Amino acid sequence: MPVSARERTRFRRTAEPGARARSRGIVAVATLLCAAMLAAGCADKADDASTIIRTTTNIAGAGVVGADRDTATACPTPSAPDPGGATRTVTHTAGVTEVPADPQRIVVLTSSALDAACALGLWERVAGAVTLDGNRPQPMYLGYGVLEVPSVGPIGHPDPARVAELKPDLILGDIAPAAGGYEALEQIAPTVLIGAGGSWQSDFAAYAAGMNRADAATAALRSYLTEAHDLGDDLNATQSQASVLRFTPDTIQVQGTETFAAQVLSDVGVQRPTAQRAESFEIDSADLATKAEGDIIYVMFAGPDGEEYGKQVLRSTDFEELGAATDRRVFAVDDKIWHTTGLTAARAVLTDLRNSLNGYVTD
Repeated sequence: MPVSARERTRFRRTAEPGARARSRGIVAVATLLCAAMLAAGCADKADDASTIIRTTTNIAGAGVVGADRDTATACPTPSAPDPGGATRTVTHTAGVTEVPADPQRIVVLTSSALDAACALGLWERVAGAVTLDGNRPQPMYLGYGVLEVPSVGPIGHPDPARVAELKPDLILGDIAPAAGGYEALEQIAPTVLIGAGGSWQSDFAAYAAGMNRADAATAALRSYLTEAHDLGDDLNATQSQASVLRFTPDTIQVQGTETFAAQVLSDVGVQRPTAQRAESFEIDSADLATKAEGDIIYVMFAGPDGEEYGKQVLRSTDFEELGAATDRRVFAVDDKIWHTTGLTAARAVLTDLRNSLNGYVTD
C-alpha cells in the first residue's frame, strides 16, 4: 500500500514539499553561480551541496558506505599498562585470574576481543584468533595486518589444542568453548572470560582489564564519546531519524535499542523512528511503511544470502515507495562493523555517519 503524503513527510526536515523543491533549486543556482564566480572567491564558501555524499557503488539502489575505508590507522600505537607489579588479579565471569601485567602473546576467542586489542594498540601481540565465516578470516575494518594472525578455529568453536600450540600468556573470550570448557583454557594460560549480554562499552572495559589496560581504556572511551558528541553537533544529528534494518537469508530485522548500531547512533545523538525505539524485532514487506520508514535508512546484510534477500526487498514496490527510498537516502553499511561490538568498530561507524547522515545517493 502506498505511503500517504503525510506519512512520508513526517521524517523530513522540510514539512512542505514546495519549500523543499525551492531549497533544491536555490542550491542548484548557487552552485552554478559559484562555478561562474571562482575568481571572486565564491569557491571558498560552503553551501548545503557540499555535504551531499557522492557514492560510486550501490546495492539495489542503496549507496555503499565505506567502500574506500582507510584502515591504515585503525589500530593506534601500543598503550601503556596500568601501574603495578608483575601480575594483576582480574575478576571475571568464570572466576578470578592472575594475569600478566604486560601480556606479550594473547589469544582472542571473539572478534570483539581482537577489536579491543586493536583499539589499545596491542594487535601485534595477538598470537592467535578465531576466524570468521566467509572469504576473509578477520574483519576488514581492522586492516590487513590481522590477516596474518594464526587461526585457533572458527568463531564459536576454538580448538584448545591449537591455542596451546601458540604458547599464549593470556587468553581472552566471552564464554567457554564446548571442548574442555574454561578449565581446558586455564590449564594453557591465564584466561579471562567476560560473559555475554553486557553493553559494548562494558565488554571493551572488561577485555582491557584482562590486558591490564584499564586506564588506557577509560581514556579511549572518553575520547570516543567526545568525538561522537562533536560529530553529532557537526551533523545536527538530533534532527535526523535513522531506520536500521538487517537482512538475513529470510528475514528483515529492525535493529532495536539493545544493538551495537543503535547504541552508537545514540552516542552521536541520532534519533530513531518511533516504531524502532524498543528492542529488535522482525518485520515483513507489509510492515515496511509503518516500521521501516525514516529520514534515512541504513541496511546491512548477513552474508551473501542475506544480501540476495535484501536486494529483493530493496527492489520491491513496498520498499521503493518509502520516502527515504524516493529521496535516495538508503545506505548499505558493513555488517561486520555495524553488527558487532568494539571501540574500533564504533569509531568506524562514526566515520560512516559522517559520510552519509546528511547525504544522498547520486549514482
